[in-house]
Amino acid sequence: MTEIENSAALLSAHVTSLKGVGPVIAGALAKKGIETIDDLLYYAPIRWLDRGKVKRIGELEPGEEASVVARVDSYRSMFFRHARKKGFEVIVSDDTGYLSLKWFQWTKGYLQKICVKDSTLFLSGKVGVFNGNLQMVHPEVMVIGDDEDPGDARKIVPLYSQIDGVKQGFLRRIIGEAIKSLGISSAGVLSEETQKAYGLMTLNNAMWNIHTPSVEDFSRDVGEESIRRLILEEYLHFQITIMAKKKKMMKEAGISFKTGGPMEKAFMEGIGFELTQAQQRVIGQIRDDMSGRTPMNRLLQGDVGSGKTVCAAVAACIAIDNGFQVALMAPTEILAEQHYFNVHRWFDALGVPVVLLKGGLGSERKGVLEKIRTGATPVVIGTHAVIQQDVEFRKLGLVVIDEQHRFGVEQRKRLKDKSRLPDVLSMTATPIPRTLSMVIYGDLDVSVIDEMPAGRQKILTKVLADNEKEKAHKAIKEELGAGRGAFIVYPLVEESRQKELQDAVGMASYLQKNVFPAHNVGLLHGKMKTQDKEDVMNRFRQGKIDVLVCTTVIEVGIDVPGASVIVIENAERFGLSQLHQLRGRVGRGAHASRCLLVASTKRTNIATKRLKIMEKTTDGFVIAEEDLRLRGVGDMLGVRQTGLPQFRIGDIVSDVDIMIKARKIAEEMVANLSGHDIEKLLERIGDRFDDKKGFSHIA
Repeated sequence: MTEIENSAALLSAHVTSLKGVGPVIAGALAKKGIETIDDLLYYAPIRWLDRGKVKRIGELEPGEEASVVARVDSYRSMFFRHARKKGFEVIVSDDTGYLSLKWFQWTKGYLQKICVKDSTLFLSGKVGVFNGNLQMVHPEVMVIGDDEDPGDARKIVPLYSQIDGVKQGFLRRIIGEAIKSLGISSAGVLSEETQKAYGLMTLNNAMWNIHTPSVEDFSRDVGEESIRRLILEEYLHFQITIMAKKKKMMKEAGISFKTGGPMEKAFMEGIGFELTQAQQRVIGQIRDDMSGRTPMNRLLQGDVGSGKTVCAAVAACIAIDNGFQVALMAPTEILAEQHYFNVHRWFDALGVPVVLLKGGLGSERKGVLEKIRTGATPVVIGTHAVIQQDVEFRKLGLVVIDEQHRFGVEQRKRLKDKSRLPDVLSMTATPIPRTLSMVIYGDLDVSVIDEMPAGRQKILTKVLADNEKEKAHKAIKEELGAGRGAFIVYPLVEESRQKELQDAVGMASYLQKNVFPAHNVGLLHGKMKTQDKEDVMNRFRQGKIDVLVCTTVIEVGIDVPGASVIVIENAERFGLSQLHQLRGRVGRGAHASRCLLVASTKRTNIATKRLKIMEKTTDGFVIAEEDLRLRGVGDMLGVRQTGLPQFRIGDIVSDVDIMIKARKIAEEMVANLSGHDIEKLLERIGDRFDDKKGFSHIA
């Protein structure tokens, strides 16, 4: 076994191979995502304790920022009369004196970890004096355990995030054991030449610096740079996996479509409006992809109403001109119906049959499936119904997946498997920050429509308190008086135990009787039958319904040019991206539009920030960046849905510069390696980012 193979085997070994790690401790480590020795080495300290700079309590001076190691003596809840609020106090000591720690805001779980008599704490904060006693208010606290090794002469000690049931000293010992076992061998993927070219330390040096720092060479800067090196290594594993897969796909022979055919020309001449430069650029990229010998694998990003569907329709025309069928899959029936409404209208004029495949077709289904199987129906639009086993295509050449992040890897794969190697165009109206799209969609070519069609109206957005609903109703009546329509969105379909939340069903009846008695109020929600939803939407488009009371079922795909105002109730309950999508339901016609966000005055600080951002901008990409800062990637996009893995170390928002570097290095590495060498490299990396783990966007 080579040194590299031996190192890889050691790193993949389970933590129970380390002395003293039994099932109980292994279970505690697993809760933190630590299962292998490799995972353990990526568990970086959150700070380092420099014993040479830690003061004794008797040495503390009021007004200074200081660090102390002390033991817990007592703790109590208390009421501070002068401040008229509750507090909590912990008394700690060393052999030189006592120190009071005070909190006026805390969480029960946080204090439970601290309030263990005789446990040892590492404290940092500003020293003050109250009633003649030294104190720290809201100090930084870390439980460092009561298992410190008195023979441990190290001055620099790594401090790790607390793991319930695992003491700091024990954690340091098993990590030290793992590093010593690793020796000088490295499982890093970078060659010595690449590390020199990019000015990088070796992976082993980074691990030694982090976990077993030397007082002679160590500084906080060295520690932080070492952590960045570990982050780079993991990001490299991710990017190499993506690049290797992309290189493999580039070798697959797909369909070489001829562009500029009669259907494509007729469509471009008959659309009746001028394409934006962004749309023309994207259509050019699609043409290049489809005429190439490898399958198209492109993501089309565009804000609400930017004109993505037209670009997809051009791609469909190219496929049909070449004798192939097209399948478009959308996540909801309403969105599938909206696509059908647009595409059907365009393709009817070209004499091309289009079918909407959905649940509830009844006896018609057999005939519809037969036309798809024989190729008599070139364009099929639907929801998950499109990927059902009994749906067979004669010659599927193009797959279009809208709001693709809402489908799982397996669902997208099943649609692709309806043909050998179809071209794939994925679309999303959920703006992804540009710096992040290469992380989430690294194996796709990304197109962005960053320009809105001429005539799109500005949308004025205003936040109203929940006691200002009269202002919202007045705005709606003004628009109704001008012959336009209004949306009112509620978070719930029906009344629930959450009394502070209003429901669509109850409010539709109330609004019809008490607020808009002279107008027609309609109701739309996800629990309605498909035909009923379609009837309501058609009546709203035709102006037979003036006010549409609804839930978030209208979030995507609804196009009603006559609607010029949207009121979103309990707006503090919605995320930024969802609010932006809902706002995009208006401003689609010839008139200036309004979006009124009615929110509770009891909302959280984060909710207030979201609402202020909505008032400030209508740019989806700016909103996406802010959403990312407020919520993080996993919450914003859904880790499982986007295919984004849970990285062991690093944050792809704050560490996006490291991800960009990893991308560049990975591209260079994979481009210069043979297929055999790539396979060997992937073996060293392991399967953390493999398709089978569900981390891929294109299965």
